[in-house]
Amino acid sequence: MDESILYAILQLRGLRWLDLSMIILSWLGNNGLIWCVIAAVLLLRRKTRYSGLFCAAALLLSFLLCNLLLKNLVARPRPYEVLAFVHPLVPLLKDFSFPSGHASASFAAAMAFAYSGQNKKWVIPLFALAILISISRLYVGMHYPSDVLAGLFLGLFCAWVIRRIKWFQNKERFNK
Repeated sequence: MDESILYAILQLRGLRWLDLSMIILSWLGNNGLIWCVIAAVLLLRRKTRYSGLFCAAALLLSFLLCNLLLKNLVARPRPYEVLAFVHPLVPLLKDFSFPSGHASASFAAAMAFAYSGQNKKWVIPLFALAILISISRLYVGMHYPSDVLAGLFLGLFCAWVIRRIKWFQNKERFNK
């Protein structure tokens, strides 16, 4: 099923604007780049410091669990290493495929922002960006759908864990 869904997604390639959009979205998610920038900007203002710290903590936990632990534990090869029909649109990577670090970081940051309760008008756009970055990883040939789905749930879990830490439950201490 993973291969069939990936094959269907890769059949959408060929429109320059779509190819370029997906490459850019994928690049924005590299190393959690866009999410680290968002967290840093939030940390700069006293009013949004709590959200910034919450996002940064969720991103850190996501990195530790996804990139350092699970990828190496599962050691799933990337699709382009196994499937002849997958031709990546971005530079090849040396790490493993499962789970998707882009999806994990994206959903960890978006959910952390949602949990923070600040500036609710940004929650839907941040989740939309997380979804688009995750889809881009399929489109550029870096992941299987199950990698992205696992990354999504791992990211949500990371934000939930950070929310459960007592130190993060007092928003007021961060806004001083």
